Amino acid sequence: MSKIELNVLFKKLQRDDKKEVLDFHVMGEKLERSDELVLMAGNMVLLNIESSQAGEIPAEFKSIQRDSKKTVLKFEAKGDSQDQIIKLYPFAGNNVNLTIEESQMSLEEFEEQHEGIEYSISHDGTASVTHPDQVTMDDVDNTEFPFSDEDPDDLLN
Repeated sequence: MSKIELNVLFKKLQRDDKKEVLDFHVMGEKLERSDELVLMAGNMVLLNIESSQAGEIPAEFKSIQRDSKKTVLKFEAKGDSQDQIIKLYPFAGNNVNLTIEESQMSLEEFEEQHEGIEYSISHDGTASVTHPDQVTMDDVDNTEFPFSDEDPDDLLN
C-alpha cells in the first residue's frame, strides 16, 4: 500500500449534509508524487494529521484539483469518525503534516458494511420487523416462569 506524506495547509473542515469535508492545499506548481495522488482519487484512504491525536481517519478521496498556484485535495470522512474529526478543529487554518495511505477497503466494500434489518410493510403502511431468532409470546411456555400460577394481583403487593 502506498503512503504519501505531505506538508499542507489544512484549509477548512466543513460539515455539509451530515458529512465532514476536509480541504487541504499544497502551495506551489510542483507536487511530489502527484501521479500516485491522482490514482488514489475516488478511493478510500486513511488520513493522519501529525500531532492531532485523532489517529487514522477513514475517508473518501473526493478530488484533486491543480492550478498554477496550488493543488487542492478534498476528502470526505467516512464511518463513525465524529470523535476523531472534533480533534482536528484546532488544526484547521494551519500547516500540518498529512499522511495519506491507501485503504485496504474499497468504497463499495465500505458502503456495504451495514447489513440492515429485514422488515415487511403491510397494506396499511405499518412496518413489521421480523428476525428468525425472535421469540413471540405464543412461543413461550408458561412453565418457564416461576410465578405463572400465581395471581398477577398478588405479585403487585
